[in-house]
This record gives sequence, C-alpha cells and structure tokens, in this order.
Amino acid sequence: MSTNTNKPAVASSTVTRDLRELDKGTDNIYESLVIMAKRANQISNNIKEELHQKLSEFASSNDNLEEVFENREQIEISKYYERLPKPTLVAVQEFLEDKIYYRNPTKE
Repeated sequence: MSTNTNKPAVASSTVTRDLRELDKGTDNIYESLVIMAKRANQISNNIKEELHQKLSEFASSNDNLEEVFENREQIEISKYYERLPKPTLVAVQEFLEDKIYYRNPTKE
C-alpha cells in the first residue's frame, strides 16, 4: 500500500535529542531548526496530497451516510496514514542522517 518505500526507520514517539548533534552541519541551532521545519512541511504536504488523491477515488456526488461508514477500503487507507510517523520526526531523522540538502545564500 505504501508508495514511499524509501523512508528511514523513524521512532514512533518523541525522542530526547542532544542539541549539539543538531547544529553540527550549520553551527547554528536555529538555522538547523528552520531547515527541519521546512522539510517537515514538505513531507506533510506530500502525505496530504497523496492521501487526498487516494480518497478522491471514493468521492461521489450522492454520498449518503450508510455508504461512508461501510467503505472498508477507505477506512484502511485512512488508518494507514494515521499510523505513519509524524513529519517532524521524519525530518529530524533525515537531518541527523545528512539526507536533507540545504544551503544558506547569505553565507555563499
């Protein structure tokens, strides 16, 4: 069911991080946080777009209440996306593994 098979293994809950690890690449914790936040937004938008595409297949102009509750495939798709790791956790993991490309034009 997953189209993103290249996702890194990410903890499913919050993990305490050493701040010194987060600013190794940038020498600035705030810049690192901005990079991770922007990446988390990208991941979130991609997941949202993918989910809307899959759920749009089930949309019809004359939905009634009974049809919505009986569509098991739609429910399974929604449950799958609910179980995915949070975009912020994925972004932090990618940043720590140097999988995010970033540049600061003011330093160039």
